Amino acid sequence: MTIAIFKRPDGIKRIAAAVLAAATLISVAACGSGNSASKESLNTTKGKTTTITVGVCAGPYGDMVDKVIAPLLKDDGFKLKTKLFNDYVQPNKALASGSIQANLFQHGNYLKKFTADNNLDLTSLGQTPTLGLGIYSNKYKSIDDIEDGDTVAIANDGSNLARSLGVLQQRGLVTLKGEVDATKATVNDIASNPKNLKIKTIDAAQLARSLDTVDVALVPGNYSWAADLKPADALAMEKQDGGVIEVFVVRTQDVDSDFGKAVKKLLVSQKFKDAIAKSEFKDFGKPTTW
Repeated sequence: MTIAIFKRPDGIKRIAAAVLAAATLISVAACGSGNSASKESLNTTKGKTTTITVGVCAGPYGDMVDKVIAPLLKDDGFKLKTKLFNDYVQPNKALASGSIQANLFQHGNYLKKFTADNNLDLTSLGQTPTLGLGIYSNKYKSIDDIEDGDTVAIANDGSNLARSLGVLQQRGLVTLKGEVDATKATVNDIASNPKNLKIKTIDAAQLARSLDTVDVALVPGNYSWAADLKPADALAMEKQDGGVIEVFVVRTQDVDSDFGKAVKKLLVSQKFKDAIAKSEFKDFGKPTTW
């Protein structure tokens, strides 16, 4: 006599198939929902306001978003709010992950290097007025006063380190090797250092505070603004080129979204120029596109 323990295997198969199908459906739905939300979050819906979170660092660019850019984009259906980050790393990573929708904190050279080093797909929508890097000192009133063997603090992140060395070269304090890429220079690329300056690399956020312990510090605009350092009090300001002008950034997939198009149009518009001219940012270095 044969005992059929699995009398209806087709029933089990049907259950297994149903479970598998449900799991697949949930997975597809979750992925589809995420992609859809990401795409639609930067587009406008008639009669509704789309909220955009813009990552910023300490400094003037959060104020520029709040006081100038946000009001000008209101009529396009966008409400901008800022999220403050305390370093130059997280704003790009947060943007790439989708936890914020845009950022304004970095210049073009930094964006290019950081995205290449970290394999991120981010794109600039255009430039904004930019407070340049300044050479500051609590000890001296002139570049000519800097003495042999003085300690000079500069940012330790690759792009701003190279930028700082370029400013020191602009002012004749060091020279760089002729064959070096000026956007990638390190202290090892210094060819001559007539005053035997001790170059100290530290986190950019600490540069303004370091003025109590070093002779000179080169402070990027973000952090000089936050520390209430006045450009007029700097020993010198950098001579800006297009690579060190701040850029408004989104994920590459969002460049052609409603928001991307609105920002690109705004940044070269006369109304943006006029608003900047009436603001506290009027003396910042101007975009090369103006």
